[in-house]
Amino acid sequence: MALTKRQKQVLDFLIHFINRNGYSPSFEEMAEGLQLSSLATVHKHLQVLEKKGFIRRRYNQSRSVEVVAIPGSVPYLKTPVHPGGPLLPQEQSSQAASSESVHFQPIPNLEFPLLGRIAAGQPVEAISQPENFSLGDLASGKGKIYVLRVKGDSMVDDHICDGDYILVESAETAQNGDIVVALIGGAEATLKRFFQEGSDKVRLQPANAQMEPIVVPASDVKIQGRVIGVLRKY
Repeated sequence: MALTKRQKQVLDFLIHFINRNGYSPSFEEMAEGLQLSSLATVHKHLQVLEKKGFIRRRYNQSRSVEVVAIPGSVPYLKTPVHPGGPLLPQEQSSQAASSESVHFQPIPNLEFPLLGRIAAGQPVEAISQPENFSLGDLASGKGKIYVLRVKGDSMVDDHICDGDYILVESAETAQNGDIVVALIGGAEATLKRFFQEGSDKVRLQPANAQMEPIVVPASDVKIQGRVIGVLRKY
């Protein structure tokens, strides 16, 4: 099938990125490199390329785009264009996790002395009898909990910054306004606030005035978990 000029640009970007880096680009890298307006636009282009037989994606796995045909050739070549270089350690870990079941481990019940309260305004009197604060209390009464490290600044206005660690409760559903880990199109995970738009659309809202929301069909979004806490190391 013929490609439009823009579709050809997207395919060329994929081929060059994979050959240069040894792995496929993320949605954010594609949006930046191709100067696309939103991640939803990236998703639409990939859907079209996949439908026309030029790429193949392994769903529920990030950075999983394979170029299986180039313009002028027969789609679904026996030997696809695939990452040719060594994977980065984080990519190896990501792919290994995708092919295996995820094993959840409880958060260690570390305790720290709670010596008092502090205000951003007037001083607050310290409590006379220190208590203990347990890290496990953050996950008390929750289901399976895991930790992710944040990359990017799409949630800075919700005080979730690049390099922070988030505690995520494994979940497949969310309420409007929840901060969720969502999989878009079975390929790319993102951290955003969840909003149901009517019966067939989902809006994934960044907490950054410089970024646009992602609006996609509800069928293209899979909730992976809800954020229940943030940890920051200085």
